[in-house]
Amino acid sequence: MIAERIPLRLAEQDRVEADGPMKAQVAGRAVLLVPHRGDSLDETALPGDYRRILSIVRAAGGPVQVRAVGEELGLEVEVRGKLEPLRAKLVKLADRGWLHKRPDGKFTARL
Repeated sequence: MIAERIPLRLAEQDRVEADGPMKAQVAGRAVLLVPHRGDSLDETALPGDYRRILSIVRAAGGPVQVRAVGEELGLEVEVRGKLEPLRAKLVKLADRGWLHKRPDGKFTARL
């Protein structure tokens, strides 16, 4: 029954393995999970694309807009649809404690 599997999948998503990003099955597809930042975790716990985003924000040295990160990644920043998945990744990093999202929508690195 689906209702019985959902709590099991949510419990799997909350777990973090020390040897790298954890993969889970959602709707039959493998997805990478971004762990919450903690004392025992470093950037190697993140998937490669998230590590690259984090390094770009850190290198900026101050608040950075999604568009600037997209330019650095080589995305077509003129097309709004190309930036929305990137914005979602930045927000996910902020929600999990890797970045800080400012009220003006810009992102900064957490120390």
